[in-house]
Amino acid sequence: MNDNIDQNELEGILPESVMLPEAEEIVTEETPELKTFAELGVAEKFLRGIEEMGFVHPMPIQEMVIPHLLEKEGDVVGLAQTGTGKTAAFGLPVLQRIAISERVPQALIIAPTRELCLQIAGDLADFSKYEDAIKIIPVYGGSSIESQIRSLRNGVQVIVATPGRLIDLIKRGVVKLENVHTVILDEADEMLNMGFLDDIDEILSHVPDDRKMLMFSATMPKEIAQIARKYMRDPVEFVAGNRNEGAKNVRHIYYMVKAHDKYLALKRVVDNSPNIYGIVFCRTKKETQEIADKLIADGYNADCLHGDLSQAQRDLAMKKFRDHVTQLLIATDVAARGLDVDDLTHVINFGLPDDVAVYTHRSGRTGRANKTGVSIAIIHSREKHKIKLIENKIGKEFEYRKVPTPEHIIEKQLYNLADRLERVEVNESEIGKYIQGVRKKLEWLSQEDLLKRVLSLEFNRLLAYYQNMPDIDLNESDKGKKGRKESEPREKKNKDRREAEPGYERLMVNVGKSNGFFPGNLMELVNRNVNGAKPVIGRIDLLPAYTLFDVRKEDAHRVLDALKHAEFFGDKIHAEIASDKDYSSESRKGSKGKKSSRYAEDRGSRKPFKDKKRKEDREKKESKPKKSKKYGDLDDFALDFASSKLNKGKKDKKEKKEKKEKSSKPKYNGNYDIFMK
Repeated sequence: MNDNIDQNELEGILPESVMLPEAEEIVTEETPELKTFAELGVAEKFLRGIEEMGFVHPMPIQEMVIPHLLEKEGDVVGLAQTGTGKTAAFGLPVLQRIAISERVPQALIIAPTRELCLQIAGDLADFSKYEDAIKIIPVYGGSSIESQIRSLRNGVQVIVATPGRLIDLIKRGVVKLENVHTVILDEADEMLNMGFLDDIDEILSHVPDDRKMLMFSATMPKEIAQIARKYMRDPVEFVAGNRNEGAKNVRHIYYMVKAHDKYLALKRVVDNSPNIYGIVFCRTKKETQEIADKLIADGYNADCLHGDLSQAQRDLAMKKFRDHVTQLLIATDVAARGLDVDDLTHVINFGLPDDVAVYTHRSGRTGRANKTGVSIAIIHSREKHKIKLIENKIGKEFEYRKVPTPEHIIEKQLYNLADRLERVEVNESEIGKYIQGVRKKLEWLSQEDLLKRVLSLEFNRLLAYYQNMPDIDLNESDKGKKGRKESEPREKKNKDRREAEPGYERLMVNVGKSNGFFPGNLMELVNRNVNGAKPVIGRIDLLPAYTLFDVRKEDAHRVLDALKHAEFFGDKIHAEIASDKDYSSESRKGSKGKKSSRYAEDRGSRKPFKDKKRKEDREKKESKPKKSKKYGDLDDFALDFASSKLNKGKKDKKEKKEKKEKSSKPKYNGNYDIFMK
C-alpha cells in the first residue's frame, strides 16, 4: 500500500444519477451499531458459508436491501458503487426464496460480461455451500454451449447469464422462464453502455408479468431509468451513501507530462509504489497491448487484458492477477468490466476517458471493503480540461502531483527493501547450518561494506537506469500548445535549428514533406529497421527537404546504425546527429545540397528582380496548357506535369492523334497520381 495515503484525506466520486419519479427513496446513514447477517434475517444454512468467506458485518447496501427483500414484495432499485457488496445484497434473499423441491429456473440474474457472470455464480455457490440441493448454473458466450445445455437439462434453480448466450438458449428451447419469480439486472448501466438494451427487452418478454424485478447499478442514467419505468412497478430505491459520492477512501491524483513522456511517467509512478497492485486502463486494444509489452520488456510483473485475446488467454490473465502472480494488469474498459478485486491499491488512467461515468467505474475498483486506494490519471496538457469537467461534475478536486524524481524513487525503493528485511521470516533451523560458511566467506567485509553490497545487488539496475534522467514534468504554468512555456520566446519555436529535449538526442534524415514523408513514415522506418526494443521517439519537426526528430540518448547511435542501410521508396536514407548543427541554410535544399523535389526546385530558382519575375510569368503563362473540363481546375504543378505527359512521344500530329485515340485517359479525381500511369 502506498505509504503516503492519508485515510482522512481520501475521497471518491459517483456521477449524478437520475431519480425515478415514482420510486420511494431510502437513504440510510452509517451507524456505529454493527449488525450481523443473522439479525438481518439470513437463514442459518447460509450463515456458515458467509462466515467462511470472511463476512462478519453487513455492508450498508446489504443492511438496507436484505431485510426488505426477505420481508416485502415489490421491485427494488439499488444504487451503490461497484464492489460494495451488491451480490450478497440480492443473492442471499434470492437463495432463501428458492423452492428446493422444484428443479426449474426460479431466479434469473443477468450480467453484462462473462467475468462478472462467473463471479456472481461463484459467490452464490459459496453462499449456498452447505445447501447442496440448490443448483446454480452460469451461461455465457465464449464457452461450449453443448456443455451448458447438458447442465441445464439436469435441472437448475438459479441461472446467471450474459444476454447474448441466454437469448440463444431461449431460441433453442433449452431455457424456459415461465417459473421465474425474480429477475436481477446487475451492473445495469454497464449493460446499457455495451448495447444490450434490445437484448434485455427480448429476455424480459419471456418472464412472467408478476415477477419481482431487482436492478442494481453504480449510476442511474436516463436510459436505465426508462427501463425501470417500463418493466418495474413502484420500485423502492435504496442508495448506499450519498447520490453523488463514491468511495470516501479513494484519493484522486493527476500527473501532467508531454504526450511522448506518458509511458516514462507511468514507470516512475509504478517505481514509486514498490508494493503496487493495480490496473492500468488504456483507451484502445492496441495501446493496451503496446503498454503491456513495454512493461514486460522493462522487467515489470505485468499482463494485459483486451478483446483481441482468446477466452483462454483472458481467463489465464484474470487468474494470475487475482492470485497476485501479476502486479499490474493493463486493460481496456470493456475487458475489465466485471473484474472485482477487493485489495487493489491503485487504478491508473493512462489518459482520461471522455465519459465521466467511465472514470467513476475505473476509480471505483480500488478502495473497496473499507480499504484505501488511489486513482491516478497521467495526462498531457490537452487533457487538462477533462480534469475540470470531472471536478465540476462531482464537486471534488483532483490533487496535482509532480512526477516522482529519480532521487525520490530510489529512496522509496531503498526504504521498502529495509522494511522487507525487517519483516522477513528467518528459518533458524534451516538457514543456521549455512551461516558459519557464509560468515567465513564474508568476514573481510565490514558491516557497512556488507550493507552497501546488499543494496547494490538489489539496486544497481535501478541506479543505472535513473542516472542523469531528466525531469519530465509539464508544469501547471506551461501552455499545452506544442509544449511551449509562457516564458519561452516565440522566436525560438520557429527556428530551423532546434535543440533536443533534455535526455534526448536530435537526429536528421534527408527526407521531408516534399518527399511525402510524414511522422507515420518516420515511425514505420525506425520500427522496421531497428532491432530489439523499440526506441523512444520524441519531438518530430518536418521540413520540406529534411526531418529533425528526438531520440533517447541511449538509443541514438542504435537508430543511426540501423538507418544506414534504410530506404524510403527507393531513395537511400542519410541520417546524422543534428544537435550541434545549424540546418537553417539548408532548409530549401536536400541533404548535401541536392534538390529534393519539384517544389524545392521551384523555390530555389526564383529571383528577387521584378522585371525577370514578370518575364518568367509571361513565358510560363504562354506555355501553360489551358484548363479543360476533362481535368478540372489543377494547380500549376499538376498542369505542367500533365502537359509533359501528353506531349511526350513523336511530334508527328497523325501518330499523336492515333495514340491519343488508343489511350483512355482517366478523369481527374483529386489525386495527381493518375498522371503517373
